[in-house]
This record gives sequence, C-alpha cells and structure tokens, in this order.
Amino acid sequence: MSNAPQFPIRDIAWLNRHAASSLKRLLPRLESRFAAEVDQDEWQGYVHRLQSHFPRLFRCLHELYGDQYDFFYHLESILGTATTLWLARPGELKTLDALRENDPYWYQSQRLLGAMCYVDLFAGNLAGLRERIPYLLELGVNYIHLMPVFRVPEGDNDGGYAVSDYRQLDPRLGTMEELAELASELRRHGISLCLDFVFNHTSDEHEWARRASAGEEDYQQFYRMFPDRSLPDEYERHMSPIFPDEHPGSFTYRNRMRKWVWTSFHNYQWDLNYENPLVFDAMLAEMLFLANRGIEILRLDAVAFIWKRIGTSCQNLPEAHVVIQAYNALARIAAPAMVFKSEAIVHPDEVRKYISGEECQLSYNPQLMALLWDSLATRQVKILKQAMLRRFAIPQGCAWVNYVRCHDDIGFAFSNEDVEAVNLDAAAHRRFLTEFYTGRFKGSFAKGMPFQENPESGDARISGTCTSLAGLESGLEKQDDSEIDLAIQRILLIHGVILTIGGIPLIYLGDEIGMLNDYGYERDPDKIGDTRWLHRAAFDWERAEQRRDAQSIPGRIYQGLLHLIQIRQQYPAFDRAETEIVDSGNDHVFAYFRTSGDHSVLVLANFSETLQRIEGKRLRLLGLRKSVVDLVAGRTIVAAHALEVEPYDFMVLARSTRQS
Repeated sequence: MSNAPQFPIRDIAWLNRHAASSLKRLLPRLESRFAAEVDQDEWQGYVHRLQSHFPRLFRCLHELYGDQYDFFYHLESILGTATTLWLARPGELKTLDALRENDPYWYQSQRLLGAMCYVDLFAGNLAGLRERIPYLLELGVNYIHLMPVFRVPEGDNDGGYAVSDYRQLDPRLGTMEELAELASELRRHGISLCLDFVFNHTSDEHEWARRASAGEEDYQQFYRMFPDRSLPDEYERHMSPIFPDEHPGSFTYRNRMRKWVWTSFHNYQWDLNYENPLVFDAMLAEMLFLANRGIEILRLDAVAFIWKRIGTSCQNLPEAHVVIQAYNALARIAAPAMVFKSEAIVHPDEVRKYISGEECQLSYNPQLMALLWDSLATRQVKILKQAMLRRFAIPQGCAWVNYVRCHDDIGFAFSNEDVEAVNLDAAAHRRFLTEFYTGRFKGSFAKGMPFQENPESGDARISGTCTSLAGLESGLEKQDDSEIDLAIQRILLIHGVILTIGGIPLIYLGDEIGMLNDYGYERDPDKIGDTRWLHRAAFDWERAEQRRDAQSIPGRIYQGLLHLIQIRQQYPAFDRAETEIVDSGNDHVFAYFRTSGDHSVLVLANFSETLQRIEGKRLRLLGLRKSVVDLVAGRTIVAAHALEVEPYDFMVLARSTRQS
C-alpha cells in the first residue's frame, strides 16, 4: 500500500544493526541531558517507546539524509527536539497518551462523529466556541476540526493556509493559551480537537521567509530558491500548475533576493525544502508544540507536494511518504495520543498510499465524496459501486474520514478507470458534472458555481453548500414543495451513507440546518473571484433556532440527521464493523453490509427520484429473511417477493426477530 521505498532484506538488516548501535550511543547522551528533569518511571516509559520506534525512525531519516556527512549530528538534534517537547508535555496529556496506548484504535469507534468549521464564522472566536460546546454535544459531535487558526497575513492568505507563525493564533480568534484551554475543556466533554498542520509551505511573512528575504543564506535554504529560470523551467516540463488563474507555473520571482521561489499554490506561500534536515527538525518542533496544546488529530495539509525531484510531477514521491513516516514515529515516541489525518486530493490509488499505521492513521475520502455527487447527478450507482469495491478497503487499524463537502471546492477526484469500466468517457463525464452542478445542464436541480474553470478544456471544480447543490435553493426559488422535499431527501441520503459506510463521518457545520449559498462574498474585495466563499458563510444561529421544529426546513434536516446519527452511535452492527460492498441488482440502489460480531445490517440507498425494486431472489442471495426491520423508518418490512425502495430512500435493514 505504501509508496515509500521498500528496502531489500539485507539492507533492512544493515539499517537495523546501525540503528541499534546508534541508539546505544545516543541513549546515554539523552539521559545525561534530560533524565534528571523527570520521574524515573516516566523516563523509562519514554525510553521504552523510543526503543520500540527508533529502528523505523532511523530507517526513514537515513533514507532522507543518510548521505549527508553530518547525518548523526542531525539525528541527535531531532531526538533532542522530540525529548525536549515530551518533557514539556502537560501531565493531563501524558495521561491521555497512556489511555490511547491501551486503546490505539479509539478512532474506529462507532460513536465518533466529526464536525468542522471556521472559528470566526461559527462562533466569533475561541471564547465563543467554548460557549457553543452544548450545541456540539446535542448533535453528538465528539471530534471537532477547526479550520486554520494561526497568524496569517492580512488580505490574501488562502483561507488561513498561509501560516505566518505556528505558535501564535490570529489575534481575532484568541491566544494559544486559550486554544490549550479550549482543547482541555473539549476533552472533558469527550470531544477530540483536530487542527491543520500546514507543513508543505509557510507564508512569505513567516520569520524564516523574512530572514531569507533579508539575505540570510541559512534561511534561504529552508525554501527552494533558484538564481535563474534554468532549473524552474526544467522542473515545470513535467508539472501541472495548481492554480493556473493566479500564476501559470510553480515559481515566483522575488526581486529583493533576485531569486525564483518555489510556490506550488499561491505566490505568497513558499514551499519548504525537506531535503534540508534543519527544516525537518524545525517543523518537528512546531508539530510537537501543537500536540502539547492538546491537539489529538493533526490534519497534514497537501501531503502529496512535500518532496520534489526533477523529471517528475513533484507529487506523491516516495520521499514524501518517508517524511510522514518519520514524523509518525516521532509522534509515537513523544505524543502517542495524537494521530495523523492525510489530505491528498489526488488519484484514489495515491490517496490510499498515505494510509497506514506507520503513516497516516486517518485519511479524507475524496473519492467517496465526489461519487456521491456523481450518483445524485446521474441517478446511477455503477461508478460508485465499482470504485468502492476496488478502493474502499484500507489497512486494519486505519479509518476513512467521510464527508459530503468541506471548506474547499468539490473536485471530481475519482479514477478514470472506474468511469471507463462502465463505458463512459472520463473527461466528458467530468464536464457533464461541471455543467450539472453549475446549473447549466437542462433539468439540473443544483445551484453551484465553478472554481478554477479552464475555458479551453472545460475542467473545473465546484463551489456551493451541500443544501444548494442538492436542490433546496432551486426548490425554494420555484416555491415548489415537491422539489423541496426531494432536496431534503437527497441531503439525508448522502449523509446517511457517510454515517454508515465505515469510517468517521465529518459534517461541515451549517449543513445540518440546511444553510444556503451566500453570494455576499462578491462584495468583499478580499474574497471576490474565489467562489469557495460561496459555501463559507457565517453560521446562521437564527436558522439554528428552528432545528427543533420538525415542520421547518432546518428542523426536518436537523432532526433527520440526528436520527441517522443515533442509529450509527447506538446500533451494535456499526461498532468497529467491517464493510462489504454488494450488488443490489439495481443500478440506482447502492448497497453494502456492515457487520460486527453477530450483528449485521444491509444498507440500501436509492439515488433516484423514482421507486426502485430489489428482487426477492437478490435479497435471498444476500441472506435476508422475508421479514426485515428498517431501522431508519422504524418498521418491519415483509419482502417475500421484492423490496420496494422509495425515491431517495435510505434504509438500514436488520433481520427481524419475528419468524419469517
């Protein structure tokens, strides 16, 4: 599964011998520096973890930096950084470390439900977020992902992903001390805090970038800089620009230094140079500093881009995996309660390569997200079923993070092979989806806008809230009750899938109350032109007040989601369960089993607005009795000859205790 280098057995043996001898030499030096600062039992626990994970760490660092003459100097420095930050780790978090070591796969629990938000848009600031904890608990949330909270430049900052300081927050949100207090309070309520770790690049206002701009050569080596265009041109022969609307390539000229700086994303985001071990060590310190503030899940941003090599696309290179594996080993040593979540919007086969116990235990599932929207547009589940059969399985001990949308645009990052397997042209199909979700396709229910559209190829990603893309905005404009009903059913359908298919469901806060597109961003000079702000509106607390009114639109969506969440969190078939994708015998109905021990359910999701039938023969082949209980509708169904699935119906079928 991993894309990291696979060492021959003889090299593994050589590396292990050198790892053992290196640790034998380094341990006394660490002990003389640090052991007196901590209780001996604690120190021995730390040494035990170091001994367990050091061989893997040594192999990774040797692969990255072993050809450098001062490799062992850097190795000792990296261990010193990890040990220093472990010593500074609060006792409350060391207790959590011990708990998580006894339950290392805690994130696979059926009770885990994620939510994500921008602090300022959801609650104003960190103090306001603390006041909103009861709302999270009411919804059943126990994992909250806060979008970037760090200090960033004024104006353009890529929605917070251009970090100027990893140890200071945006002052409008609060202080680092308040963040640690929030993490502690969330933990007391059983909620784990997730933050982004933007480790591919920094803002050009970061201290390292400022010192590089001022001419300090040591800090210029923290980034990738070139005196002329010869090497940038050579690199770009094999690369594609990420944001062609902003700049055509991946390099930006800085006249103060008279150098070209590698800027994969925006010209104010400078890519870090991980070929420099000082960069690895410096970012390790930032990572463990955040872990010590109480961050339990660290989202690794833009993992595909962190290593570059001429003659390649400079994405998903083996060394990128090695860097993450090394950080994983160091987290297991110095902050074992923390797990990694990868963010890679690339080919599904590449996404899966970042998922393992030794790399990222969690990963976004962009393929599922894209194919849920594909199935709504086509009313077909053939591509969805094909892709999930081939690519849903991941290593034991890991989990998908499933979502229907996030803060970013929707890109159709599914495999061309899966589309072609059902006899469709992949490029034409993506153009159809763009047309559909921007409302250009005749009969479309969606109200979205294109993001980074290429007028020549027709390629684009899609912006818009879940609610508007699912048809509610259009239904309200038409004042068509039937269209409104169908839109609500679509919203509940796709959320039903992410809640039950296996992994951690992640809800973008606002979707649970049916918030619509916000076109006001077009009046903000800092946001105009970036259609992603269409779905990044301030949370509508007045609308949220309607959530308990089951007759209102927000109430119908909220209460429907709450019901599905309760099924997920309470029914034993979902507890650390296995997922088996099956053929329903109907191209409009997606089907899968969830099984845990003696408990099993069959989930059926009708992606069309027409009644669909599952033949009795197919049900019997799937092992269902004539009588089943639909946990969603709360009724017993007798399906002697066939099972009828209502338009956009979502069913969780358990065997009835009645005699069939």
